Amino acid sequence: MIPGPAALPPWPLWYPGSPHRRTTPAVHRSAERRVSEPMTDVVIGSDGLARPRWAAVDALLQEYYDSEWGMPVRDERGLFERLSLEAFQSGLSWATILRKRPAFRAAFADFEPDAVAAFGASEVDRLLADPGIVRNRAKILATIGNARATVALRADGGLAPLIWSFQPEATPRPRTLAEIPTSSAESRSLSTALRARGFRFVGPTTMFALMEAVGMVDTHLISSHRRGASGVWT
Repeated sequence: MIPGPAALPPWPLWYPGSPHRRTTPAVHRSAERRVSEPMTDVVIGSDGLARPRWAAVDALLQEYYDSEWGMPVRDERGLFERLSLEAFQSGLSWATILRKRPAFRAAFADFEPDAVAAFGASEVDRLLADPGIVRNRAKILATIGNARATVALRADGGLAPLIWSFQPEATPRPRTLAEIPTSSAESRSLSTALRARGFRFVGPTTMFALMEAVGMVDTHLISSHRRGASGVWT
């Protein structure tokens, strides 16, 4: 039986961190640049399809790029999962998070907000002992707190409508990796709105990465075979 939220002290007491600022560029462009400079930003695969170099260096990343990244996510559970994984990714490679994603899903009840919101001290101890996930106490506690904030947000319309209300009127059209921004006015506003509702690890750069991942903006390179695949932008 999962202990109730009362098993943890109130949020201000048990959240140890300061406001988070993600230092790695959205969707790991730091890794892209390490492998792409001075080489081209686009790689033509054996299948004849053009992809950014970061998506061509690892089979798992290529599958993620070809089937998930940039596709619209509009449901609460899906957005909560992506919000959580973006937070855990900070300081790590996205390939690491993808490899650990099955373990994350098992550890965090498939990222069902109600279940995670009910996690107490014993669940925190279990997560800190789980070698399959990123065992960062601040991020674990923030994920539980964000689940509670997600549940509370239902009274005001819900997480998905709030996040998608910050979709910009236009999307970038990058030809090179250097032309892809790492934040925007909308990601800064989204960050402010989520923080005001109790969310943590939702800095402007992290939120821009989320917006890229869930199709709110299309930062596929113009020459990529995935440009426009989401159907959100024409």
